[in-house]
Amino acid sequence: MSLTEPEPSAGAEPAADLPAVAPQLRTLRRRASLTLEAAARAAGLSPAHLSRLETGRRQPSLPMLLALARVYGTTVSELLGETVAERDAVVRADDMEPTRAGGWTYWQAGAAGRGMQALRVHVPYGSQGDIVRVHPGEEWLYVLKGRLRLRLGDATHLLAPGDSAHFDSLTPHRLAAADHDGADLLFVHTLLQSPTATLCLGPTTTGEAP
Repeated sequence: MSLTEPEPSAGAEPAADLPAVAPQLRTLRRRASLTLEAAARAAGLSPAHLSRLETGRRQPSLPMLLALARVYGTTVSELLGETVAERDAVVRADDMEPTRAGGWTYWQAGAAGRGMQALRVHVPYGSQGDIVRVHPGEEWLYVLKGRLRLRLGDATHLLAPGDSAHFDSLTPHRLAAADHDGADLLFVHTLLQSPTATLCLGPTTTGEAP
């Protein structure tokens, strides 16, 4: 199984709220020395869909950004063009700016350039509930507010505030808010299993590939 997303219509308008994503996606793919076809296959997308993301004709969802971040050995923040001056151990609440992608809202809750990425996520009701993800690594989540419907393989779990889950993300999985007010989560995922994992472990990276 792979991450799936409905293909946009031919007349779809470019997404205006994430202007930095398109050029960053192409730059990071080339830096990882991946062709469009290879990157799309690794992320569970079609080459045509990834091409639309790179040209700004399609807005990526948060699950897509997470999948592409793993493939490119980087973080969602870098995909969005965000930069962090220093890798501070402490992330202040005032520095956690909300970012919206595919209907989800998330706040960076960990330092950039690490082997794990920590996020605080709001999952709205009815958004991205049909996205199934499969990728190397591990994921941990903790429900802060609302109820979350988590599907792992053939099993479906209803998580309430205070419940958590820690699983191998090679298991097909899907997240959806169970209540109309949505669900708030703490979410941690690993980047170490990416074939280009070294790119996410240090403050500097190699130059862009031709």
